[in-house]
Parts: sequence; C-alpha cells; structure tokens
Amino acid sequence: MEVSLSKESETPTSQECWALLERIEACAGLRRAPRLREFLDYVARRSLRDGCIQIHEQEIGTAVFGRPETYDTSVDNIVRANATELRKRIETYFESEGSQESLIVEIPRGSYVPVFRYRPAPATPILAGDTEAPLAEVSRAIPAARRVPLPWLIVGLVIVALSAGCISLWVQNRAMYSSLYPWKDEPAVSALWGSFLGNQKDTDLVLADASYSLVQDLANKSFNLDDYLSRNYMSQLQDPDPRMAAALARISNWGLGSPSEVEVAQRILALDPAHQRIHLYFARKYMPDLIARDNVILFGSRFGNPWAELFESRMNFVFNPQNPNQIINRVPAKGEPATYEYTASGAFGYCIVAYLPTPDHNSSALLVQGSSGEPTQAAGDFLLTESRMADFRKMVGASKFPYFELLLKTSWVKGTPINSTIVAYRTYAGSN
Repeated sequence: MEVSLSKESETPTSQECWALLERIEACAGLRRAPRLREFLDYVARRSLRDGCIQIHEQEIGTAVFGRPETYDTSVDNIVRANATELRKRIETYFESEGSQESLIVEIPRGSYVPVFRYRPAPATPILAGDTEAPLAEVSRAIPAARRVPLPWLIVGLVIVALSAGCISLWVQNRAMYSSLYPWKDEPAVSALWGSFLGNQKDTDLVLADASYSLVQDLANKSFNLDDYLSRNYMSQLQDPDPRMAAALARISNWGLGSPSEVEVAQRILALDPAHQRIHLYFARKYMPDLIARDNVILFGSRFGNPWAELFESRMNFVFNPQNPNQIINRVPAKGEPATYEYTASGAFGYCIVAYLPTPDHNSSALLVQGSSGEPTQAAGDFLLTESRMADFRKMVGASKFPYFELLLKTSWVKGTPINSTIVAYRTYAGSN
C-alpha cells in the first residue's frame, strides 16, 4: 500500500500566498473595506517580502492609520479594533466563499504576523483487508441476518450522499448570506435597520451640502428650505466687496461634502450589498417627491442640509441658530441643562440622532447631526454596533425601537473618536 504525505507538511510558496490574499481582498466582506484591505496588505508585505517575524502595533498605526510615530497605543486602540474586525472577516471568508481553499491564512491573536498553512486533509476511513474488494464481496462479509440487498444498499448510499450535499450547500449558502448581511444576525441592530431595509420601501441617504453652510457663514445669513429649493438664496449673496461677492457665487456652486459623513454613509450602504434598497443623494440633488415616498436618512442639521427643516420643529434637541457652538434642549428633563456647550477646537462634541416618522407618517427618517466629523463618526459606530444598540434598547425598555432622539457626547484624539456616551434621550409613541 502506497503512503503519500499530506500537503500540511509543505511550506506554501510566496506566489500561492499572494494569490490567496488577492482572493480574500476581493471577497464580499472586504471589497468595501479599503482600510482593512490596506491593513492586510501591510502585514502581509512586512511578513512575506521583508521577512519580519514581529510587527508592532505602533508601526501599523503609523503606516496604515496615519498616526504619529509617538502616539499612545494605550489610549488609541484603532489597530487592535481593526485587527479584531479583520480576523472576523477572514474567518467568514474561509467559512463561505473560501470554503474550498486548500491554503488558509490566519492572524493569530496577540500577533500581527499572518500565518499561512494548508488545511488539514480530511481523515478517510479504510476497510480492513482488501480495499479493492468489490461492493458485492463486502456485502457477503455481513452476516445474513443483517444483510441488506445490494440494490437497496446502493440507493441508501446515494440518498445519504445527496442529503450530505444538500446540507453542505445549505451551510455554505447560509454562511454566504451571513457574510453579506451580518447585521441581520444582530438583534438590536436589526431592530432599527429592519425599519429601513425590511419594509419594501427604498431608503434615501442624503449627504449635507457643505457649500451651502459655508456661504451662510461667510455671508452671515441664513436661508430656509424654500430658498434652497428655488435657489433664491444665491441671488441674496451680495457683498460690497466684489471679490467676496464673486467668491460667494463660486462657492455656492461647489459640491463640497464631509469625509466623515461619506465614511459613515459607506458603512450604511454596506448594509445593502445588492444596492436594492439604499440610494445615495447629495442634498442639492434630492427631490420633494422622494421624501414623500421613501424612508430617508439625513446627515447634517438644517444649516448644511435644509431637508432637516422638515423635522426640526418636532425635535427636542436642536442646534442653536444664534450660537454655532450650542445645542438647545427645548424641554429639559429633571437634572438636564437647557443648553449643551462645546467649542470647535475642543476635544469633545455632540451628535443628535433622531429616529422619527416622515412628515406624512408613512415612512421612517433617521437624522444624524454632528457638531463636527468625529461625533458624526461616533454616531455611525453607535448605530451599527450591536452592543451599543442593545444597551440603548434596554434603556428604552422595548424589544422594538420606538421613535426616539438621543444626544451623544463624543471625545476624540487627533481626529479619531475614542468614546461616546448618551447624555440625554427621548422616546415617542409609534414605530415603523
């Protein structure tokens, strides 16, 4: 009897490793995560090309996430958090799309050096005696009292094989579905986002118009939704200095946006990888008939996204139109202040998150209004993290989220949100 060595004892070639990495980076779980792909590329390059046997957290933070060389890893855990997420997505790949890969890669916990190895070969049972014996001879070796007629034995084996194949296919399809729609397996996250992706309506994700808020600041004027839709505000951007007047006219035609809003929008769009339910718009391209028909997610207060005007009269927490560094608490609860102050140059800020019905009460709306980019990012983390949403669901005491408002206070270090806490919230009757 010949004995062949399994491939487990072999060392994968560099070409095999890079080819595997390309397939992993193209999978559903990573193709929309550029920073995780960059993370994987970096540690693979340091290991495969540079021969490093150890890769330090601070090195990755500097090279991949743009942190200074002396940043404090005990305060900023961005590398550890992304490493955890990367490990999960790699594991998901090998459980779904890559279930037939003979070569696998892992990033062991406590290390950032990827380890490549071949999958263990499945154990194959061998019948004692002549392994080449025909099936009929094996059947004759069974005592007569327990012998199964040969045709029925073959049929039984076929049924077992088909059943095993169906089960395997179901498991693979389930794993694939879970990798595409992981939020559906997270009860608290699903309780909110199911309102937008599970009610057969489209959801419009509308980014703020930073050009609009900038010209209001420069001109020291404020306009309403009607002015914005008719573009009447552009004719009111007059200034005694002709150069300033020309600059205001140019800026009003720009399509400026916020990178933080775009980052959160990409994460929300990833909830619908088939692009069937969520559609992205810029505020100046959005239309009234859409908000009357669809669910809507609005980024920015009315100063940057005039569509928020349709909701802010019903909100308790709003940005003060007279003070850009203040949020008004219209009806303070016991122990709450009437205003929340912050500074643009400070190390903390706020984000208002409001889940409300649309004006005609036929759909749902979600408003995300950050005092700067970091609170907006923190709100995205909050709304898309199971543990945070589960804690909030316990606070409101309901299995299905009612309509609500909450005020998040966020601290950050050098542009990265570190933590956020709920400082106040309100719930309202009804839900979608």
